[in-house]
Amino acid sequence: MRGLYPIVDVDSLRELGDAPLSIIAFAERVLQAAPRPALLQLRAKHSGARDTLELLRALRSLCTRAGVRLIANDRVDLAMLAACDGVHIGQEDLPLSVVRAIAPGLLIGVSTHDLGQLAQALAGNPDYVAFGPVFGTVSKERASPLVGVARLGEAYQATRAAGIPLVAIGGIQLERAREIAAHCDMAAVIAALQPDKQSLSGVTEAASALSAALNG
Repeated sequence: MRGLYPIVDVDSLRELGDAPLSIIAFAERVLQAAPRPALLQLRAKHSGARDTLELLRALRSLCTRAGVRLIANDRVDLAMLAACDGVHIGQEDLPLSVVRAIAPGLLIGVSTHDLGQLAQALAGNPDYVAFGPVFGTVSKERASPLVGVARLGEAYQATRAAGIPLVAIGGIQLERAREIAAHCDMAAVIAALQPDKQSLSGVTEAASALSAALNG
């Protein structure tokens, strides 16, 4: 796994109008990027289970056609119901060992915010580990302290030694993408892909530029 890891964030896209249609249309534009994204995640922190499941099932079809793996955020139950490829869990979600017992066939990614959390996550042998925020971000209501590029590099050394891919998270923009690419396998992006209000113009181009930079 290498390159762009776009996150389709429902809360950030609600201003575009009819949320379900806008979210699916946005994801479709992102999936047209070249090179293709490594993974695509749906993040629906404040959506109900029914709405989230509906979106995941719609994204399942899009991701299958694009050849991109679909990841659900937090909800292992919805990930299984929607036939997702994986689930991403945070520090306050179900433990990795429990998620693996419930859904042994899913890829599992774990968010970490310091080297101690990273070491604990690596001990559980997840399919990938996210580390950050590297830079300031507006996508988190209660963001953890910034780790910076130097600490990201330390995390990358640890994950490479463990043979587990590292995802950089937090405030990653195009102008820093090449620098970040030297210290991670993938970079998760929300804000840098966001379109202007009421328009999806430029989404594919932004995703393609980020993807090319992160793939080196």
